[in-house]
Amino acid sequence: MLTHDALLRIGTRTTPMALARARHVQDLLLKAAPEITTEIVGIPAPDEHRSRAPAARGARAVLGEIDRRLLGGQVDLAVLNMADIPGDVPLPAGVTFGAYLPREDVRDVLVFRSGSPLRTLADAPPGTVIGTSSVRRTAQLLRHRPDLRVRRVRGGPDPADRLSLLDEDSGYEALVLPRTALEHGSMAGRRAELLVLDVMCPPVGAGVTGVQCRVRDTGIADLLYGIDDSTTRTHIAAERTLLHGLRGHGGSPIAGHCRTLPDGRLSLRGMVFTRDGRHVIEVCERDDPDRPTRLGTRVSAALLRRGARAVIDGVPR
Repeated sequence: MLTHDALLRIGTRTTPMALARARHVQDLLLKAAPEITTEIVGIPAPDEHRSRAPAARGARAVLGEIDRRLLGGQVDLAVLNMADIPGDVPLPAGVTFGAYLPREDVRDVLVFRSGSPLRTLADAPPGTVIGTSSVRRTAQLLRHRPDLRVRRVRGGPDPADRLSLLDEDSGYEALVLPRTALEHGSMAGRRAELLVLDVMCPPVGAGVTGVQCRVRDTGIADLLYGIDDSTTRTHIAAERTLLHGLRGHGGSPIAGHCRTLPDGRLSLRGMVFTRDGRHVIEVCERDDPDRPTRLGTRVSAALLRRGARAVIDGVPR
């Protein structure tokens, strides 16, 4: 049990999106236990603010620092974007995910520069330059529209920094960003198109906020249980099992999305692709709602049998 004077220190990345997630968790905890006191502790990575650092590298660095501070007692909780968590690194001993919040919109969005005459991806003429920092997005864009020019965007972890590229003479006609990023970035004067899941399958963990705590802190774990979403936990179990089976890292060309069908069964779609989108391996399986790890294992095994290991290893970290 937590005492009435308990102070919970909530560790998080220092990007606007991460801080917004942490504040949301803070609000939920205070509603569940008004007697406690909370404090948000921002934890930057060494390259968090370097404008040319790849986002995956910054995420991995700060995740390691958050783990160290959680295990070392400098923070009591860690609020994480589940899409940032790699599949080739095990969860540190003594740490657990005490809660997963209800999933947000997992779709990506195509954001056009201010003044662009384009309204949709279908409007883009051959040779249109689209920017993204993700191998997953690059491959799926080129799979759907091989006549486009997709250029890598190097920028900080804040989507607003990437959106600012559209205001410069950068040559980009549009950028692809997660839908949730637009809640924290400027959209004034820009058109945007939500990309359907058939065009852009999301990464494992998309739209999910996870909250870590130390295993030994049973009072905190009990508190987190009250804000945990059981459906999201089930979907994440399937997706994370898939990612672990593929040993996917931050730059891996992997997409994975689990959902509950109208009949109550789980459906898990897993995809692996080369950067140019010409070689795609896709598997979709179904299973009982109480078997998410079995479903994730089945999908990862099927992808590996079809050659996913060679495709994944062919993309540099």
